[in-house]
Amino acid sequence: MATYRRLVINEIGDVTVVHFRDQKIIEDLRIQELGQELYQLVETENRKKLVLNFHSVDFLSSAALGVLIKLDKKVKAKQGRLKLCNIRPEIFEVFKITNLNRVFDIKPDEADALAAL
Repeated sequence: MATYRRLVINEIGDVTVVHFRDQKIIEDLRIQELGQELYQLVETENRKKLVLNFHSVDFLSSAALGVLIKLDKKVKAKQGRLKLCNIRPEIFEVFKITNLNRVFDIKPDEADALAAL
């Protein structure tokens, strides 16, 4: 398994649970690294069931939302499934404003996300 600078990866059965190392995902370079690491999970490591746990994330830029949209497309192209969980209310509001809450399956916590897979 690869080494990740921006992510903490846990395996629960056949599900890959991703936690973010950064509290604020706003810097372009870090967002690019984050995207590369997330895409690698799907494209190189062929992981098809992903849970992204945003528990430690306080702020997410619009560029980071773009990474998530691209990840969702990659997961769906591999017939995989992606769940998001533990999104803070102020970040969830951005998902609602941009209608991304309709694109992503967002669960209140990790247990619900795992159960949905």
